[in-house]
Amino acid sequence: MTMQIISPDGWAPPIGYSNGISVAAGRIVFIAGQVGWDSQQRFGSEELAPQFEQALRNVLDILAAAGGKPDQICRMTAYCTDKPAYLAARPELGRIWRRLIGKHYPVMTMVFVSDLLDYPAKIELEATAVVPAG
Repeated sequence: MTMQIISPDGWAPPIGYSNGISVAAGRIVFIAGQVGWDSQQRFGSEELAPQFEQALRNVLDILAAAGGKPDQICRMTAYCTDKPAYLAARPELGRIWRRLIGKHYPVMTMVFVSDLLDYPAKIELEATAVVPAG
């Protein structure tokens, strides 16, 4: 499978995401929104960073169950209920990302919302990956 990062000529390089990704072939895996609870749907923390780490682990666990790897994630959308907390936590969230995924940065969108379905969720991550066929 060939994944190509797309960035138009003359654009400033994005930080922590890619502007576009093209994938030649593979099996598409769609991962539903994951919040910061464990496999038994229990939250270990009400804080943003631990919830982000658990939600990201949940995404990676589902991807692994489909035979995929973190560097095969092409797109991720994050929904967060607290913009000031997110902005304050960005350095820590970046460290969590690099520890779990490395320096692979898919196409990403961040959306701030008033609430999430599962209390006390602060962040929800959904992703799309392309896993090599076969």
